[in-house]
Amino acid sequence: MMVRTVLSAAAVVLAMTGLASAQKYPSRTIELIIPFAAGGGVDLIGRSVGASIAEQLGQPVVVQNRDGAGGTIGFGALASAAPDGYTLGFGPSTPIANAPYLVKGVRYNPESFDYICQVFENVFSIAVPANSPYKTAKDLIAAAKDKSLNFGHAGLGSIPHLSVENFADATKMKVQHLPFRGDAAMMPVLMKGDLDFGAPAISSYRGNEQIRPLVVFADKRHPSYPDVPTARELGVTTAVPPGQNGLYAPKGLPAEVKAALEKACTTAVKSDGVLKVIGNTGQSVAFLDGKQFHDQTVADYKFKGELIKRLGLGAN
Repeated sequence: MMVRTVLSAAAVVLAMTGLASAQKYPSRTIELIIPFAAGGGVDLIGRSVGASIAEQLGQPVVVQNRDGAGGTIGFGALASAAPDGYTLGFGPSTPIANAPYLVKGVRYNPESFDYICQVFENVFSIAVPANSPYKTAKDLIAAAKDKSLNFGHAGLGSIPHLSVENFADATKMKVQHLPFRGDAAMMPVLMKGDLDFGAPAISSYRGNEQIRPLVVFADKRHPSYPDVPTARELGVTTAVPPGQNGLYAPKGLPAEVKAALEKACTTAVKSDGVLKVIGNTGQSVAFLDGKQFHDQTVADYKFKGELIKRLGLGAN
């Protein structure tokens, strides 16, 4: 009887210890991987979301910028991390939906991640230095029919890369792409005039008088630049949607951890701090819950595969 009592007591202690352990998340610092260089719009918004989550969960959230290879370095690191809630990622879905078709060696797919929530849409554009001879989109298109123009973008397989290639294909432009490690690396080169044009996010230059946008890749004109036409207005009917950005984790989070993160992410999107940064960078909140975010990314993955095949851009 005594042995049974001791064993029963031990079982209760173990059960209580397990429960307490489960309730402790997070009990230490959370790492937030942002797959692009510091200073761009995605980085700024990601940091604000991380700060809100840290405040809610009571543990620090430390940002690690793991840029390069169109975001696949950061997402690769995220996919291989332990699914315990202590390594998260924030950024566009393009390294998941686009890059596997374009970058050799990508060892993840849309089902390699848990989707926490989508936060905002990142609208991209065609832009030139303020002193560029190309004053309008029509000027740029006409010039690129006579000679090949080089353009910078945030990485192979990124939304801006595909958007320009699709636009060039539709308008018969001759272009040569030059990938950078995010807009933060590309913008100084563009402003210096060493690129014919760039494809930055509006969030990366809004209010910068050294940059003049010529085309917006969105369904409607951007409120910050109401005189700039959309690609559709210029006759490009095959649309590449804006970048869908949100919070991710490695596949296989414990249910209670995922629930805590989903709740924190939902609250973060509504917080004054995050809304202020999104507004200051010229973006729009586009919230989706985890399931919706997952389903949209899977659908986008299929669409991008067809688009990349049509444009002949697949990895050799």
